[in-house]
Amino acid sequence: MQNLKIGNGAWVVVCDGAKALILENNGDKLHPDLRTREVFEQENPPTSAQGADKPGRSHSSVGPGRSAVGQTDWHDQAEERFLKNLAEKIHLAVHGGKTKELVIVAPPRALGMIRENYTPAIKGALREEIDKDLVKMPLDQIEKNLLH
Repeated sequence: MQNLKIGNGAWVVVCDGAKALILENNGDKLHPDLRTREVFEQENPPTSAQGADKPGRSHSSVGPGRSAVGQTDWHDQAEERFLKNLAEKIHLAVHGGKTKELVIVAPPRALGMIRENYTPAIKGALREEIDKDLVKMPLDQIEKNLLH
C-alpha cells in the first residue's frame, strides 16, 4: 500500500500502453477524493493482427547473400505513440496551470516509455512515480491501492 499524500488539484495519471485515466484530487492531503477527469483509450491489437505480410529480406551489397529483416512491432510502436501523446497532454495541462502536482502510475514497461517524453514542466510537477498496473481497476480499487 502506498499511503500517497497529494494536495488538492493534484493529478494522478494511471496508465498503460493503451489506456490512461487522469484523476484529480478534489480533497486534500489528509482526506483525498480522487475523481475521474479524463479517460483516453486506443485500440491496440497484437502485432500479428496488425502486420499484413511476413518479414522481408534484404540483399547483400556484395555477393549473392540475403538476410531476413525483422518484423516491425506495430503493437509496441502504438504503445510508444500513445504514451508520447499522453505526455504531451500532461505537459500542456501543467504548462497551462491546470495542475501543479503529478503522480504517474504505470506498469514498469509503460513507465519507462512515458518517462522518455517528460518535459521540464512535467519533471517539475512530478511528485512520484509508482510502478503498478492499476488502469483496469475501478476507481475505488485504485484509491485503495494508492491512498490507504
